[in-house]
Amino acid sequence: MADGVRKIYLCGPIMDAESDRAAKDWRTRAKERLAGRFILLDPLRRNFRDREIDSANEIVEFDLQDVRDADLLLVNYSKPSLGTAMEVFYAGHDLGKFVIAFSPFSFAECSPWMVRFCTKILPDLESALTYIDRHFP
Repeated sequence: MADGVRKIYLCGPIMDAESDRAAKDWRTRAKERLAGRFILLDPLRRNFRDREIDSANEIVEFDLQDVRDADLLLVNYSKPSLGTAMEVFYAGHDLGKFVIAFSPFSFAECSPWMVRFCTKILPDLESALTYIDRHFP
């Protein structure tokens, strides 16, 4: 934690998102709400959308570096996403990070892997942001 400011990685579908807008909108709302109190690590700042083979390793390495640098993850678990699941596993299992997800899925619909490696799963973004406000002042 640099200078006492926590870092939050904004984890969620990008290539698996329904649209570029779906990948961006929730991140924009999170940044508006949390800016000034947290450093927000948004993977979209890098704009690797070409899916070229030579950028695949860069995408993964930059995202993993963000996960390592983060104090906690805010996860959009609105749909199954291989990259999101791998980042959650890495953060929760390998690094022991605090992982806060929001999801429209009921407990019975959630992957047991996401339930196991997310510290907390809440029903929507607003609930997750309120949780962060309450527990990470």
